[in-house]
Amino acid sequence: MLRDLILAREPGAQIGSLTEVAQLLGVGIVTVQQAARVLEHEGLLAVRRGPGGGYYGTRPDEAALERAFAAYLRVHGFGHRESQEMLALLDCEIMPAAARCQDEQLREAMRALTARIDLCDTTDQRAAFETELRDLLFKMVARPLIELLCRVTLRLYVHPPSVLFFPGPEGAATWKAGRRHILQAVLERDEELARFEAERYRRLVISRVREMENVNPATGS
Repeated sequence: MLRDLILAREPGAQIGSLTEVAQLLGVGIVTVQQAARVLEHEGLLAVRRGPGGGYYGTRPDEAALERAFAAYLRVHGFGHRESQEMLALLDCEIMPAAARCQDEQLREAMRALTARIDLCDTTDQRAAFETELRDLLFKMVARPLIELLCRVTLRLYVHPPSVLFFPGPEGAATWKAGRRHILQAVLERDEELARFEAERYRRLVISRVREMENVNPATGS
C-alpha cells in the first residue's frame, strides 16, 4: 500500500511523517517501518529527519540500476555470445513496437538513418549506426525494461580485437540487408513484417556467433 501511495505522487513529494503514514494506511507504526526499509532499498523512499522531515517518495536511480545489472551479468559470465543473442532477441520486441510509433518527427529520423545504411562499411561505422539506432528506438518505444537490458548489454559488449562480427564485404552486405529489411518494415508500419524480419535477423546473428565460436573458441563466453 505504501508503494502504491508513493507511485501515485510526483517524485520528491512528501508522503508524511511515520505517524501520519501509519494513520493514512490504517496500520501500525512497526508495519510502516518494516515497509519503509524495503522501499528505501528499492530506491522508492527517502527518510528525512529533523524539521520538515518524514517520508518522501523517490525513484530508483537509472545509472545505479544499470551498474547493478551489469555487475550481475559479469558475475555470471555474460559474454560475447550472450550479448549478441540478447540484443537480437530484444529486437524482436522493440522493432514491431516501433512500427506502431505515430510521431512523424521520429519516423523522419528513422528514414534518414535508414538511408545511411549503405555508408556503413567498417565495423566502427556499423557500431556507431547501431548505437544511434538504439537511441532512436528508445524514443519511439516506451519500454523501460527493454531499454535497460539493451543499454547494459551494449555497454558490456566489446568486439574481440581479432574478430569481425560481419567480416569482409560479404559480411557488411549481409548486415546492411538485414537492417534495411527490418527498418523498412518499421517505416511501412507493418508490425508483423517487422517482427518477421527481426526474427530472421536474430537467427542470422545466432548462426554467425556460433560460427565465430567454432573458428575462435577463445572468444566464447
